[in-house]
Amino acid sequence: MPFPRKVTLIEVGPRDGLQNEHQIIPTALKIKFIDALSKSGLSVIEATSFVSSQWVPQMADHTEVMAGIQRHPHTRYMALVPNKQGLMNALKAATPAIAVFTSPSEKFTKKNTNCSIEESLNRISEVIVIAKKHNIPVRGYISCALGCPYEGDIPVPRVVSLVQKLLDMGCYQISLGDTIGIATPHQVQRLIDSCTQTISVDALAVHFHDTYAQALTNIYVSLEKGISTIDSAVAGLGGCPYATGASGNVATEDVVYLLNGLNITCGVDLMRLTQAGHLICDYLGQAPRSKVAVALRNKTTNRK
Repeated sequence: MPFPRKVTLIEVGPRDGLQNEHQIIPTALKIKFIDALSKSGLSVIEATSFVSSQWVPQMADHTEVMAGIQRHPHTRYMALVPNKQGLMNALKAATPAIAVFTSPSEKFTKKNTNCSIEESLNRISEVIVIAKKHNIPVRGYISCALGCPYEGDIPVPRVVSLVQKLLDMGCYQISLGDTIGIATPHQVQRLIDSCTQTISVDALAVHFHDTYAQALTNIYVSLEKGISTIDSAVAGLGGCPYATGASGNVATEDVVYLLNGLNITCGVDLMRLTQAGHLICDYLGQAPRSKVAVALRNKTTNRK
């Protein structure tokens, strides 16, 4: 299969990238960060999550963030919603799109959401019914689709079944998540091949963490299989509190550089994107995990 001519990047840095930072980031800086990402040309940004501040203190200002950002007409702003209450709060904040999440791992689901897979699906079903009444599109995440820190390998048929259930409930797209970053290209190819036997490739996206430095390679083979939506986080931000040792998401800058090299359109200005990554990393007092961001900064510094 030829590469897609165009790829949509789902920027998850403001939510997935920041939610586990121990240092509470000022709301004004989050808004400035998201606005900078919007100016880079990203078409979808996951801005926050409407979860309990007891469980995720970093996201306690979700309403203020959604109210404060400059909503660019070319960008869709999305928020993660765990349950009905989260959805109601998202609706009050005029959130235009939401995402829901579950996992094929019972142990991970219990750790992450304190419920069983079946219970998580019941919650999701309730959320989708209400969202549809308000014409809110719903995207689905499947965590640990390629391996679990508690259960190890996850049977591929179990993942495929879960994808189909979420699509049948009304999700328009399902993101296959390598939450702990252990997947290899062969595993990724096998999962996508199994899914696309009965599911349109356009209904699938990929979400890789880079724990074992396989994320870009996994994205490359996903592109070969026709995947045209990729989740990523600027500067490689992120991690997972329920997956010890998991590193950040694949860096959006690195993905853009890869796509540019393949002549695949994504509509993102790499320099502006890199500037947005430096903005948040400078505040956090850490270097970007993006190889491209570091190389471009070094190149600019050496010219001075």
